[in-house]
Amino acid sequence: MAEHVLRVSGLRAEVAGREVLTGVDLEVRSGEVHVIMGPNGSGKSTLAHALMGRPGYTITSGSILLDGVELVGAEPAERAQAGLFLALQQPIEVPGVHLKDAMVAAGIPPADVVERLASEAAMVGLRPELLDRPMNVDLSGGEAKRNEIVQLATLRPAIAILDEIDSGLDVDALGAVSRRIEEATREWGLGVLAITHFNRLLDELRADMIHVLVGGRIVETGGPEMASRLEETGYTAFSS
Repeated sequence: MAEHVLRVSGLRAEVAGREVLTGVDLEVRSGEVHVIMGPNGSGKSTLAHALMGRPGYTITSGSILLDGVELVGAEPAERAQAGLFLALQQPIEVPGVHLKDAMVAAGIPPADVVERLASEAAMVGLRPELLDRPMNVDLSGGEAKRNEIVQLATLRPAIAILDEIDSGLDVDALGAVSRRIEEATREWGLGVLAITHFNRLLDELRADMIHVLVGGRIVETGGPEMASRLEETGYTAFSS
């Protein structure tokens, strides 16, 4: 099993001319689950989009290395090819593009794609007939989130960034999705950076490290016990 590492150093980024990330340092390795938590407006989703290279999110300084390869300045497709995957907080509909065609375009062998998608859909409880629709078209919020995990597990990236994957999922769906993510950390050494507002994700997804993001930078890092501390105190103690 190949070992991968995502190393973020001194990352600063702005959106619409306003600096949101003010110096993020972070390292995620194969098989690890890291969770980012923080108050509204702290820069959590901006971090996800900046890492993936979404247009409009301008990196002004710092480094994003995946296995030693600098991704700052690379196009989103190039970052995906390097091994990054972003599961969006609100998955977008892509009319006219079917999931199996998108997976083939991403490099999955045509002879394998239908079987692999069907297998992954069964693992997260996504109805198989939904695989035949254009990507995310007319799916409920929960179905779209399960569909994101089907794509992730079919593509098998090195590092997955999950932006509020728990949003819109009921308890059963969250359990199924979390189990598949944890299995992936063992199956092919997936490294995970999960962004969330809620401790309920941590009831289902085992975290190795929890990072508190406030004011565009990580102000404290701890183990799973950090979730209980945040439940009791909130983020007031970390505000500058």
